[in-house]
Amino acid sequence: MEKYMNRAIELAEISAKEGEVPVGAVIVKKTTGEIIAEGRNMRENGRNALAHAEISAIDMACRKLGGWRLPDCAIYVTLEPCPMCCGAIINARIDDVVFGAYDLKSGSAVSVQKIFDYPYNHKPTVTGGFMEKECAEILSEFFRNLRKKKKLLRKNNVLPP
Repeated sequence: MEKYMNRAIELAEISAKEGEVPVGAVIVKKTTGEIIAEGRNMRENGRNALAHAEISAIDMACRKLGGWRLPDCAIYVTLEPCPMCCGAIINARIDDVVFGAYDLKSGSAVSVQKIFDYPYNHKPTVTGGFMEKECAEILSEFFRNLRKKKKLLRKNNVLPP
């Protein structure tokens, strides 16, 4: 499991370097252990509200497997999925969701709401807090650097106070 989350962390780090909120996701075919799809956050640069790591990974996996159902698959993501991504996971019939950091503002697997507990026709298993420290640190560092950058821009009168 660690190798999959480590790859998701690598993808999150790429997003951070591009100025995106650092979230990475990988989808694994459970019977083979093969990573069949990857995604990372690209909302800012892509100017697209749908460009979440999970959505990108699900799209890639559907294309690779040739269908909208992703049986025998697990998704590893560095941050707890939002409501949109939880819905996509349900619709793709992904078996297992493993996430690192909890999202107390929009996490919809367990934090703000528990979408997977609703009476939908598919219920993935959820493991939260896997490699939480590593995943949370990437996010914390990103937002810490973002605050420093904004403070510097305000100090130089580039941004309003």
